[in-house]
Amino acid sequence: MTLRRKALPTTLAFVKTIDLRSDTVTRPTQPMRDAMASAEVGDDVYGEDPTINELQRRAAELMGKQAGLYVPSGTLGNQASIHSLTHPGDVVLASVGAHVLVYESGAASAVSGVQIQTLGREETGVFEPEDLISALTPNEAHFAPHRLVTIENTHNRAGGRIFPFETLQAVTTTARKHELGLHLDGARLLHAVVATGIPAHRWAEPFDTVTFCLSKGLGAPVGSVICGDHDTLMLVHRARKMLGGGMRQAGILAAAGIYALDHNIDRLADDHAHARRLADGLEDLGLTVRSKPETNMVMFEVDDTTAFVAAMKTRSLLINAVDASRLRAVTHLEIAKEDIDDALGRISEILNEGIR
Repeated sequence: MTLRRKALPTTLAFVKTIDLRSDTVTRPTQPMRDAMASAEVGDDVYGEDPTINELQRRAAELMGKQAGLYVPSGTLGNQASIHSLTHPGDVVLASVGAHVLVYESGAASAVSGVQIQTLGREETGVFEPEDLISALTPNEAHFAPHRLVTIENTHNRAGGRIFPFETLQAVTTTARKHELGLHLDGARLLHAVVATGIPAHRWAEPFDTVTFCLSKGLGAPVGSVICGDHDTLMLVHRARKMLGGGMRQAGILAAAGIYALDHNIDRLADDHAHARRLADGLEDLGLTVRSKPETNMVMFEVDDTTAFVAAMKTRSLLINAVDASRLRAVTHLEIAKEDIDDALGRISEILNEGIR
């Protein structure tokens, strides 16, 4: 009797996994690993790790600030900055859908006792000086004082949108006229730099504190840097300690950040090109793309994200849902042009099965 072999399910097929969930999924390249393995280290809590000190110096120079502070994550960078620039009971102004409100587990209220009031529209992540002025309340006992304005650039939930430079200048000038502090959540700021050609220090200039991530797009496994003047960074340093962000011989990690600054900034343009290629391909397949990608994210719509994500997983294609009808694909250094074309082919198969 001849036994018939069952076909392997699609989930076990030997195809390359294409991971477009985030630009945080990248793994260190071999040259980056070599830099990490040979890094000179010391105790950073004592300020004695030479590799961290060099990364902080380089980051501050890039952002045009006096000092930098290495932290484990962008969330810790944002929250240490907010904590240092506010008092309990204050109001922090941010864009609708801002990372500091949506994706940081309520830390602003839990850690610093502040409220976040949102401005503008989530579709763009942008607000205008008029939005800021209209949000302000009288300086009297009935109202919580507005203390800080945060700008997210690029804006994650808006699909990697760049906060227009002229608008940013107008908003920050208005904030200063009203004696408000300024924090830049620049987790993906270098994407805006590469896309616009405007140097990082010009984007960062108006702000008291600036954070940018080494593990988003730049390919390092861990870490962000907070930049600002010496006095402000002393406060931020204390907040980092309080939040458990002090690390010891972390120069092994900082070496990856230095390598990323040396090798992985200009290549962000490739990610932007791949995002545009993906967006064009999705539109050719009849799907709605929210807006032409400005950097490395593509927001597109389907009828049922749960069904669509499940169908993609069976084809080793990973893309995260933002909500019930919207998906976010993120390009990064492990994604080539051929991977974009392959992903579009797998999506075409799903659509042909009637899943939308």
